Amino acid sequence: MIQLIRGFKDILPGEVELWQHIEKTATALFSDFGFKEIRIPIMERTELFARSIGEDTDIVEKEMYTFPDRKGDLITLRPEATASVVRSYIQHKLYAKDPVQKFFTIGPMFRRERPQKGRYRQFYQINAEVFGIESPHIDAQLIIMLANLFSRLKVSDVKAHINSLGCPECRPNFKNALTELLSSRAESLCSDCRRRSTKNPLRVLDCKVPTCREAMADAPSILDYLCPDCAEHFETVKASLERHGVPFTIDKRLVRGLDYYTRTTFEIQTGALGAQSAVAGGGRYDGLINMLGGPEIPAIGFAIGFDRLAEIAASGFSDLQQVPDVFIAALGKKSQSAAAGWAADLCLSGVKSEIELSGRSLKSQMKRADRLGARYVLIVGEQELENGEVALRNMATKEQASFSIDNLVNQVKSHIQG
Repeated sequence: MIQLIRGFKDILPGEVELWQHIEKTATALFSDFGFKEIRIPIMERTELFARSIGEDTDIVEKEMYTFPDRKGDLITLRPEATASVVRSYIQHKLYAKDPVQKFFTIGPMFRRERPQKGRYRQFYQINAEVFGIESPHIDAQLIIMLANLFSRLKVSDVKAHINSLGCPECRPNFKNALTELLSSRAESLCSDCRRRSTKNPLRVLDCKVPTCREAMADAPSILDYLCPDCAEHFETVKASLERHGVPFTIDKRLVRGLDYYTRTTFEIQTGALGAQSAVAGGGRYDGLINMLGGPEIPAIGFAIGFDRLAEIAASGFSDLQQVPDVFIAALGKKSQSAAAGWAADLCLSGVKSEIELSGRSLKSQMKRADRLGARYVLIVGEQELENGEVALRNMATKEQASFSIDNLVNQVKSHIQG
């Protein structure tokens, strides 16, 4: 038997309904905030991710699914969505009409990580990106929007963690101080962090290895190195969140994993999955559009881990599975023929219907209707056809009513929706 590739998963009926509910809830909320949906390709040129994410990051070095096409060009299954949305914004000159654009996208990403609970090699994200707004108020607005989304999805065990990564003016001073500390504690660091300490020292702050966390416990905070503009920006973000009653924690270790982030960075963390972990994260990336060949336009965005969100939201939505409004139990060939037409007409009129066409006994069909959770069962046999009447049973109350087969669809629809 051929089975799934390790790190991939099927999303089965029963779970899909929850995913659809999350998508609808997110889409409605984002639309209220002025976001428009954009759909981007699953594959891009490898150069796009190498330049935007950073060639020295774990994603580019170890995790991307990259392969040459028939012409020898390197192609990569997208490991994240922001670079692709920026590429589209630049390629189609969407800034020419109005540099301020708000987009969201929902879909699969691919990284060859070690599979574990809530983490897959094909994973899904909900992404939102804002281009053309430099104000710190939009930073806070995205966090407010995220908090409201989790509230609508009945996810309560979450909290925002925020930090600032500074800008090209103030970050070098912090990097120098951090690099000096790292060089004095190299023996206490894991092999990955020793490598990062020279190429991407900020990433050491985000390491989860206990020895590294202990070694960096007294590491300097970038907040102490912010230039006046970055400091003012961060203070405005905090004040806006406080004004809207969104609880947050200032987390000096929060650096995010991609090179393009600047200034505000944030995560929404939850304890619902056991250990404290991020279910959403993002931040400002003011230089990325220009880095990829576009004009100097500021930007900010976030990504939600759909797989993790679905897992923690599941307990609040146990009644989303689709069940039939009407199950038609047909006995005999003539009855099955008539019932098949009624079933199609009921479905086309907006009444979810299922029909049994196997020729099983009425008792077996009633058991199947019960397993499916059908609200009503329409019973028709040869005798009912001759008499011109059928029976409709309410599966909750066990009450039964008779209806003429003339104009049956409208009668049944009126009865169950009345």
